[in-house]
Amino acid sequence: MSDNSGRRDLRMPDDDEVFAVVTQHNGGNHVELRCADGKTRMGRIPGRMKYRVWISEGDVVLAEPWDWQDEKADVEWRYDDSAADQLRREGHIE
Repeated sequence: MSDNSGRRDLRMPDDDEVFAVVTQHNGGNHVELRCADGKTRMGRIPGRMKYRVWISEGDVVLAEPWDWQDEKADVEWRYDDSAADQLRREGHIE
């Protein structure tokens, strides 16, 4: 905790990352993402996260859109519920 208000320093997106909300789990390592830039992308959960981090519908994640195929992205990070609430309060996501 960084102060008494309960605000935490959270991982924020790099230049090539965007906030996204998981709208649908398509089985395996694929999810549908509603990104903060207004686009809907097919997200891929990389192997390093697949069995360590459970991602379900409604989760807030950081996604990195592919350079060569903008309608797809890799999921880079998943926020827990309290972190997602903080991001909503601060206006980063809807």
